[in-house]
Amino acid sequence: MLEGINVALGITGSIAAVRTVEFVHELRRRGANVRAVMTPEATNIIHPWSVEFATENDVVTEITGAVEHVDLCGVEGWADVYLVSPATANTVGKMASAVDDTPVTTCATTALGSGLPVVVVPAMHKPMYDHPGVLEAIEQLESWGVHFVEPRIEEGKAKIASDEAIATGVARAVGDRPLDGRHVVVTAGATTESIDPIRTLSNRASGATGRAVARACYVRGADVTLVQDGPDVPYATVESVESTAEMLAAVKDAAAGADALVSAAAIADYTVETADEKLRSGQASLTLDLQPTPKVLDTIREAHPDLPMVGFKAETSGDDEAMIEQARELRDRVGLAFVVANDAAVMGEDETRALLVDDDVEAVSGSKATLGAAVADRLANIT
Repeated sequence: MLEGINVALGITGSIAAVRTVEFVHELRRRGANVRAVMTPEATNIIHPWSVEFATENDVVTEITGAVEHVDLCGVEGWADVYLVSPATANTVGKMASAVDDTPVTTCATTALGSGLPVVVVPAMHKPMYDHPGVLEAIEQLESWGVHFVEPRIEEGKAKIASDEAIATGVARAVGDRPLDGRHVVVTAGATTESIDPIRTLSNRASGATGRAVARACYVRGADVTLVQDGPDVPYATVESVESTAEMLAAVKDAAAGADALVSAAAIADYTVETADEKLRSGQASLTLDLQPTPKVLDTIREAHPDLPMVGFKAETSGDDEAMIEQARELRDRVGLAFVVANDAAVMGEDETRALLVDDDVEAVSGSKATLGAAVADRLANIT
């Protein structure tokens, strides 16, 4: 996601600076190169040697005659993006007022003047984050194109965002954004049908592929609604659902204002009438009356004849030609832009192999992030 990207990292005097080594490693695992700049206050929280160890580069703790701010963030500087993480209320206010009295704020002024993408990750106590001056400074910086990665509000604090959120925010800021201004709805994971208050019918889908598609669409500029029975994520508005009926209702609502739908969820084809009480064990036999569920893609297509939609088709044959045939049948029946066909054996696995099927066939192998990127890129070409 960040392969070959040069990240200049500004570290300020928030206690969240203790997380620096951890998220620098995360940026580098995703392919980034990192060079760091620190305020004097930050050096009181984490030693520059620790940051040097994490980045494998010298750390700037003062601006000298070598004009480090220009070398890093100037018009022809080293960096592709300037990331201020963590950012204190003090630094956010200074950035908005063009005050450059620390290495971090001097680099910020230089980056903004050079047109370099800037990403800010606030971390402070919540009353400071809610201060009218801080909110006004954030609004001013956003009007200049600065990207903010929102903090996690917990225990009266605006805590630094997760490593995943920071990396994703940097990728969105620095990359091409062919889906900018688009609203993309993505479904992910399994749906679950209740048999009784305890037992359910479901499947092995983890939702990793759908979440990878949602992340890739966000990185490419989209506003993403993710419909799933899964965790909150920093790159989408999550609509939490469990059953097929709940998923259909949520997708109907979201599709009303959408520019595209990617249906990556493994949606249950059958449901049962839920018993009010637990079905007793020990019976010699038990029959469940399975009833077909509405097809989400068909229902949405009927309501939105012109909405670009992408379907997923999982098969168990292991035969590419059979998967292609089934994928094209689905595409033609619903009027899909393309279909992602894969063998069900990849459910729950880290690695995947899929076929992107329209008139042509593109094979994609590797991580689910790789597949998500391929789906988002193809979607960008049709919306």
